[in-house]
Amino acid sequence: MKIQFTLLAATLLIASCSTTNENMITPPKAKKIKKEITTHGDKRVDNYFWMRLSDEQKEDEKPDGQTQDVLDYLNDENDYLNKMMKHTKKFQERLFNEIKGRIKQDDASVPFTKNGYSYYTRFEEGQDYAFYCRKEVAENASEVVMLNGPEMGKGKSYFAIGGQSVSTNNNLLAYSVDLVSRREYTIHVKDLSTGKILTDNITNTTGGATWANDNKTLFYSKKDPITLRSFQVYKHVIGTDQSQDELVYEEKDDTFGVGIHKTKSGKYLMMTSWQTLSSETRYLDADNPNEEWKVILPREANHEYSVDHFEDDFYIVSNENAKNFKLVKTPVSNTSKSNWEEVLAHREDVYIEDVEFFKNHMVVSERLEGLNHLRVIKWDGNDDHYIKFNDPAYTAYVSMNPEFDTDVLRYGYTSLTTPSSVYDYNMSSKNQEMLKQAEVMDDSFSSDNYTSERVFVTARDGAKVPVSIVYKKGMKKNGKAPLLLYGYGSYGASMDPYFSSVRLSLLDRGFSFAIAHIRGGQEMGREWYENGKLLKKKNTFNDFIDCGQYLVDNQYTSKSHLYAQGGSAGGLLMGAVINMAPDMWNGVLAGVPFVDVVSTMLDESIPLTTGEFDEWGNPKNKEYYDYIKSYSPYDNIKKMDYPNLLITTGYWDSQVQYWEPAKWIAKLRELKTDGNLLMMYCNMDVGHGGASGRFERYKEVAMEYAFLFDLEGISE
Repeated sequence: MKIQFTLLAATLLIASCSTTNENMITPPKAKKIKKEITTHGDKRVDNYFWMRLSDEQKEDEKPDGQTQDVLDYLNDENDYLNKMMKHTKKFQERLFNEIKGRIKQDDASVPFTKNGYSYYTRFEEGQDYAFYCRKEVAENASEVVMLNGPEMGKGKSYFAIGGQSVSTNNNLLAYSVDLVSRREYTIHVKDLSTGKILTDNITNTTGGATWANDNKTLFYSKKDPITLRSFQVYKHVIGTDQSQDELVYEEKDDTFGVGIHKTKSGKYLMMTSWQTLSSETRYLDADNPNEEWKVILPREANHEYSVDHFEDDFYIVSNENAKNFKLVKTPVSNTSKSNWEEVLAHREDVYIEDVEFFKNHMVVSERLEGLNHLRVIKWDGNDDHYIKFNDPAYTAYVSMNPEFDTDVLRYGYTSLTTPSSVYDYNMSSKNQEMLKQAEVMDDSFSSDNYTSERVFVTARDGAKVPVSIVYKKGMKKNGKAPLLLYGYGSYGASMDPYFSSVRLSLLDRGFSFAIAHIRGGQEMGREWYENGKLLKKKNTFNDFIDCGQYLVDNQYTSKSHLYAQGGSAGGLLMGAVINMAPDMWNGVLAGVPFVDVVSTMLDESIPLTTGEFDEWGNPKNKEYYDYIKSYSPYDNIKKMDYPNLLITTGYWDSQVQYWEPAKWIAKLRELKTDGNLLMMYCNMDVGHGGASGRFERYKEVAMEYAFLFDLEGISE
């Protein structure tokens, strides 16, 4: 049974010792302007369409009437949330300080070596941004601060450093900065020998920059100013103005994006066009940046491939007749399929994610039964083995390995109970050394205080869905413990188990935490993804609901103590499951939620839309329109009871525009029949990734945790 608003308000009053009565606070009421939208003969009415603003309206210093109405509404929602959560403010401050206090402030990353230099980042106490540093690999070498993050970010409401790339001769650093939070980066170039910032200033980029081997030519990709699609690659010569940059390639197909990188060998530049189901790669000798680019293999529908270089061959990870991908090689001199030679065959039960090349070995990142595996293969065929891991649910990944002539693999490891760790593994001797494990700055912390489990839930159609669970030892499975279930389930993104010192604030107060590895992700291989997209998208939602039911049936929790969380496409998941199973959850956290699916996918001017037709379907096709409409959260709000709900968003979000959650909460408030909490926080300074800086984001986490704790009657 849901906690009704009047009872909750009484609880809040007692907890806060305040005379304020939240039950008397009036929630915002958005105005309604009827807009009829007809598609395939089907008429939808959107009373809140007026909330959508163009970028020009948002950026205008003198807001017009519509813009002011939107700003007033968003500020009213923020004001309402502040009033409703006022009694938790001190608790939020305590949670924030608790979370911040577990993080080592004067911390540094494990250095990696490239081309004679050791690179690392470090933080100083009290600073929100990192110092990006390097030292020569020599005795008594001095530190050089390449980028002073605290100084660069000082006084800025949002600040993020993007890609960084050092020229082959080690003298020049290309780096990018975003000051708006729309992931539109400006590239700058710094002379590391003098410390001076050069005049080169390249705007509206994706943030990455790739050097040719002449140390003066820089390649970068540029964004469409409306859709933010990465659609052009330019060549820039150091010391010239951006207006003189040469357009190298323009991706005409608006369902594709394009990007550029250099092979690990340093011999070739790779320019790849990609969409959800297809890719195409061009290559260029990095020593000759003015030559013509050549296509490795022309794009084909439903064929994805990625390319790296080793000795005289290109190595290609391809899904041609290989759903879980295979590895082939082909001579650089002739890349046609007729010359492809199979290196690693396709396997039905093993998904190949990536391959890392070394002089004597290659390391294959594989996925089997939902878990990461690192396979080490010696080129001479004398050894083929896996690195062993012990936790029931974990994440293992190949880390930074820029050096080619080495037998040492750098990899990362974490689990629900093991803090993030960095290892050097000798691929020949099989000996390994832990270089660093993230410190939890709490003397009472021990991994032994927590238990993790991995279970398989049988979904309604028979699919076996992995669920990773963690809780503090001593938790009794009697249905009384609160549990937060997290899910995503889109784009083939795997949500692997990881340690979070932040999450300890939940676990230490009696919450369990679980990740549902639902279809739409790629945890169980490519088919797992394909069975959770397009016309099978509802499997994602059903899986999540079935995982929740399993946790209730097995008394990890009960419906009155079960909570759900998801962000972005995971926010779509939240919107769908509260429509489909509203009585399953006592409370829901929906971050930057993609909830107005039909309208967004019909509008190709919105960033990301055209590139996602292969994920959701193109609603200009009636079959997809009907299917998307049948689950789109905004279009399926009904007059019924809903769980307690906290929504978060950002005004400058370029991936899920602020108006989606704003419209969603307005319509929910209009139609829902319960007295449960319904609140939204819109950060007026940030976009999809939330607040910048090392600690600022945890204020929002503290607010979300306070929301959950309040529903459980936990006040300290």
